[in-house]
Amino acid sequence: MSAPAAVRLTARERRRRAVTGGGSRSAPAPLLLPALVAVAFLVIPLVGLLVRAPWSDAWRILHGSQAAEALRLSLWTSTVATLIALVVGVPLAWVLARTDLPGLRVIRALVTLPLVLPPVVGGVALLLAFGRNGFLGRYLDQWFGITIPFSSTAVVMAETFVAMPFLVVTVEGALRAANRGYEEAAATLGARRMTVFRRVTLPMVAPSLAAGAVLCWARALGEFGATITFAGSFPGRTQTMPIAVYYALEADPDAAILLSLVLLLVSVAVLVGLRDRWLRSGAA
Repeated sequence: MSAPAAVRLTARERRRRAVTGGGSRSAPAPLLLPALVAVAFLVIPLVGLLVRAPWSDAWRILHGSQAAEALRLSLWTSTVATLIALVVGVPLAWVLARTDLPGLRVIRALVTLPLVLPPVVGGVALLLAFGRNGFLGRYLDQWFGITIPFSSTAVVMAETFVAMPFLVVTVEGALRAANRGYEEAAATLGARRMTVFRRVTLPMVAPSLAAGAVLCWARALGEFGATITFAGSFPGRTQTMPIAVYYALEADPDAAILLSLVLLLVSVAVLVGLRDRWLRSGAA
């Protein structure tokens, strides 16, 4: 009589099943083929960039296309936008996850609207609100002499408008999934609300907070539509890397390819740095 299947398993197989939950990791053919098609659809255009890149003239083209200046501006503005999103977005995520304010569903819908709104529409909205003739911008101009459009400030505002919802949605999901027993225990021991938030809540959602911040930064780095509509394209002041790629595509396709590769490498480095445990926590 043959031994049971569990006895015949090797130690290595038992360890593998313990990690994977006992199921097989082989993909059925009806799922594997569409998955391979999806991977090919996403990867082939990137391979096209690598194949068509004029590697021999890379330094000359990049040096003459103000790529370093555009990249520096993009890195700076996306970082500032992410910091602003952290300062105001994390409290917003807490309000959405932990309170029962009237109209909370409407607020959540408005907060997530930039995720599905065409970026150029967001740029038009910002222009109508903060432009010289906007319903707020006209008073900023008349009373304080502050003109926001077509400035570096406008770039930061456009990137924050488009990218902050990524942070808010990620952190709100983590707050909803977090075990509130630790917070209640801290409150029972006499900790104030802000102390509980700083010492208990934030450490619990730290991986998701990091994931949301990196996703927010990466989205701000690649922002184009709202930026060019609200901030324009002035080299050294508002021309970010995506805008530089757009204009280079019309005048110098080789420069556009190389600028796209630079932006691609920066984005890949960010996503590689975003560890799997952060992504898993962010999706919780």
